Amino acid sequence: MPRITIASAKAKGRNLQKWVAEKISELTGLPHGKDCPIESRPMGQSGTDVRLDNQAKALFPFAVECKAQESWSVHGWVEQAEKNASVTEPWILFCKRSRKPPVVIMDAEVFFEILRKGK
Repeated sequence: MPRITIASAKAKGRNLQKWVAEKISELTGLPHGKDCPIESRPMGQSGTDVRLDNQAKALFPFAVECKAQESWSVHGWVEQAEKNASVTEPWILFCKRSRKPPVVIMDAEVFFEILRKGK
């Protein structure tokens, strides 16, 4: 099987980031796109993959990391997500493989805290 080109790999990552930004926009009711409260960060920039302004963070309080890859290195991705998150916001990792739906990975304690608050 031929290897994916760098351009194709970056496009896959960019598409996942835009999908996540769109979903956060639907959830919060805030617009997404360039110079909006929710923005998919351009490839190669440091920081979270989806930039959220303070208004968006109040409604979706997570540091977003996205990975669209065929081979998964979950622990390395978690380390990157932890590094990009601030002390006050938990990280959330959106992962996708070709022809598979995206999945979410997050800290288990944060997950159970969300469930406790939802009760």
